Amino acid sequence: MMNDNSVVDNVTHLIANTPLVRLNKLSAASNCTVYAKVEGFNPGNSAKDRSAKYMLEQAEKKGLIKAGSTIIEATSGNMGFSIAMLCCIKGYKCILTVKNNASKEKLAMLKTMGARVVLCPANVDSQDPVSYYKRAEKLAVEIEDSYYLNQNYNTDNAAAHYHLTGPEIWSQTKGKITHFICCGGTCGTLVGTGRFLKEQNSAVKIIGVDSFGSALKKFHEDEVYDKKEIYPKKVEGLGKDIIPANYDRAVIDRFVKVTDKDSALQARQMCKDEGLFVGYSSGSACQALRQLMPDLKTDDHVVLLFSDHGSRYLSKIYNDEWMIEQGYILGRKLAAV
Repeated sequence: MMNDNSVVDNVTHLIANTPLVRLNKLSAASNCTVYAKVEGFNPGNSAKDRSAKYMLEQAEKKGLIKAGSTIIEATSGNMGFSIAMLCCIKGYKCILTVKNNASKEKLAMLKTMGARVVLCPANVDSQDPVSYYKRAEKLAVEIEDSYYLNQNYNTDNAAAHYHLTGPEIWSQTKGKITHFICCGGTCGTLVGTGRFLKEQNSAVKIIGVDSFGSALKKFHEDEVYDKKEIYPKKVEGLGKDIIPANYDRAVIDRFVKVTDKDSALQARQMCKDEGLFVGYSSGSACQALRQLMPDLKTDDHVVLLFSDHGSRYLSKIYNDEWMIEQGYILGRKLAAV
């Protein structure tokens, strides 16, 4: 976010330095101070801009890619868009394997940015050859001069947030932050930001948000990867059917599970309460806060990470017909003409 009239050479210079916004109604409801780190202000409208840029820069420094290389990634959409945007600027080709439950908006945006999109079944085992992970791996072997960025196992993902997001939040809160609530997917944002904040003050609580249908919370609590925890879900970019290398038990104090329905309703409520048009998983972070309210004190300063923008979910949570189909809201009869 720019605060002056400077001219930048390209959109990559607009990544990071996003605003911290006080959430007044959630602050009143929780009887403490609540802020949102609004990552939709990045040029690619999500927190993934930070990690995509950092991972590509590190790959360049290591000589793993050069102009004309093909960048490959398995993505739920946001990382894919950030990569596609950066590839446009840097002169790389881009192939993205995407689950077929991604929103229509995300798929259209990826193609508009020039990416080749390979749709893969959503509800298959991570080791299945047709999963979006395995398809990305296979393409990286088949295509000459290609590089699989691999956000789940590339720890430069978390490093991006250690060097950027964590310091920004610490500075913006003047070191007063007591709780950081962030959705867990690749765990890059959660762990990278959390690690920096813990190094500044070990008392800061790092709260991961998980979805029903994900293995993360169970693994964190019991150190057991339980496939019975994995089943289809509606929320995008939240939860995992694998345990990413970016996950670090030592950084995360606890996980809170939230439902698809509550996440959708809370995202829509954020629009009405605070005028912030946020994505599906931002609603998940709001719901996690509500579940934690009994444990909060009046002098606490809580930061929620709002990872992306609501424009990517117009066909889902911001579409009344879709919400009615899911049973999240009641249908309304059309008025007689």
